[in-house]
Amino acid sequence: MAPHATARRSAGLLLFRRRGACFDVLIGHMGGPFWARRESAAWSVPKGEYGSEEEAEAAAGREFEEEFGHPVPDGAWLPLGESRQAGGKTVTVWAVEADLDPATAVPGTFTMEWPRGSGVQREFPEIDRFAWCAPEVAAERLVKGQRVFLDRLRDRLTVGEGPAARGDGAR
Repeated sequence: MAPHATARRSAGLLLFRRRGACFDVLIGHMGGPFWARRESAAWSVPKGEYGSEEEAEAAAGREFEEEFGHPVPDGAWLPLGESRQAGGKTVTVWAVEADLDPATAVPGTFTMEWPRGSGVQREFPEIDRFAWCAPEVAAERLVKGQRVFLDRLRDRLTVGEGPAARGDGAR
């Protein structure tokens, strides 16, 4: 890595809801023309990049609010650790138990030239839709570098302890 380059870091929140002994996770389909006709490996945990002046936890909350359009739900934040994605970005994720309606999402937008080379700037949603998925479905939809968070969440939930029993703090 060049001396002036900095490692790209991203942080996000993976919401989950329990269904008896099972659980679902809330993930988002990435917006924009590149992802428009893709399903497999085209979904993401609501997350975003942050710089050295911001803590990962603060970035995760800010990015959730920007991408989902609502405040982070109350609840304990379960740390799911980090994962390095294929492009070199390190992603840090926490899980929060909540049950939000994906239809109420008001995603943030980004602007890009489209079609490329046209000189026309168009606006696209960062996430064009959200959905609750069983972990098996989410594993097919999520980009490869984020699938590990599903296993880590499953491990945390099958230990048989709730977040409060482990001493995890509520935000």
